[in-house]
Amino acid sequence: MDRLPGFRDFYPEPLPSREVGWSADARQYIFDKWRDTARRYGFREYDGPPLEPLELYTTKSGAEIVGQLYNFKDKGERDVSLRPEMTPTLARMVAAHQRSYKKPMKWFALPQLFRYERQQKGRLREHFQLNADIIGESDTAADAELIALLIDTLRSLGLTEADFVLRLSSRNAWRDFFASHKGDPAREYEFYQVVDKLEREEPGVNEQKLQTLGFSLVEVMSIIESGKPTQELETILESLSARGLGDYVRVDYGVIRGLAYYTGVVFEAFDRKGEFRAIAGGGRYDNLIKLISGGKADLPALGFGMGDVVLLELLTARKLLPAFNNALDVFFLVEDESLRSDSLNLVQALRAASLCVDFSLTPAKPDKQFKRAQELNACYTIKIERDPTEGLVARIRNLKSREESAASLHEASHQMVSLCRKPHRLEPI
Repeated sequence: MDRLPGFRDFYPEPLPSREVGWSADARQYIFDKWRDTARRYGFREYDGPPLEPLELYTTKSGAEIVGQLYNFKDKGERDVSLRPEMTPTLARMVAAHQRSYKKPMKWFALPQLFRYERQQKGRLREHFQLNADIIGESDTAADAELIALLIDTLRSLGLTEADFVLRLSSRNAWRDFFASHKGDPAREYEFYQVVDKLEREEPGVNEQKLQTLGFSLVEVMSIIESGKPTQELETILESLSARGLGDYVRVDYGVIRGLAYYTGVVFEAFDRKGEFRAIAGGGRYDNLIKLISGGKADLPALGFGMGDVVLLELLTARKLLPAFNNALDVFFLVEDESLRSDSLNLVQALRAASLCVDFSLTPAKPDKQFKRAQELNACYTIKIERDPTEGLVARIRNLKSREESAASLHEASHQMVSLCRKPHRLEPI
């Protein structure tokens, strides 16, 4: 029996037969980088339920989104859906308890998300995502802070300005353009959707769609090709340059973000070679909390999402995933079954000291146990022996240097903690 289409199995380590490094090791490596960088920026982690009322998503995106959801009636006859994105949940949570928190609120989450759509390169029916949001701050300093977090998150994974670029744009600039050309206000979002797909459609198709809205492709391309930053974008660029991050960003009005709820600055991160879908994207959504709360709460907000699917594809292609080395600190050899209880006592003491320790659960020949220690990439082996004069003694062996030493059982625990704190293991960095 195989897994469902568009879903992934996460084996402990990347399998050699897989083109992309889907694995629990790789996933945890990315999660650690996401969490570490967000916390360094002062963001706090939150989470919400993976199952939400269907109305939460139709309120935000309209009834047309239902075709992309894993939705059903639960046993209480409620219309529910697996979460396809995290922002509506965040808006609901903030609207309910925003008075309990000082502003601005800097929050992040690592949800698993689900969408029922055609799977393709860079897009599956489930994925994990870093969501980072700032709530309660309207100044462009918040936009710069969030973009800096996105850039530093990618840098923490070994990506440089030669690998990715953040394309910065503004819904405000497009809104001014639309109004100055006397566009129909009722069709403004339809216009944004056309601009969002310019790079994916043929010029003739784009021209035809724009003409029905009262625009020409030449007019639209003129603002994109100008690349002249508005005052709000200029302020953000100055802030990023002051941080030494200016080389990672360029103004590109071809980015507009297709979702209706964006209200101001928007951005997307892409690999420089153009081989993959967007790595991350986001922007300002100042009206969403008000919409979700039915007007009971009204807070400016902005955020981005960074999915693990494209990110893992990119890191694999650039050979930036580390060689995951789940090395044991100690493999305990139980060669004398009469000493198993004493061995288990020391095993437990070492584990209590936060060392990674394993042993043969059942009686086995010494050579078989030693082979298992090597298979598990153990740094040390320990075995307890009877000494005619000293009683029970722990024999410690460094499997790399082959050096051996002996210690009392009490001393062995302290000695192993000291040895295993030295940088003898190859670990992901």
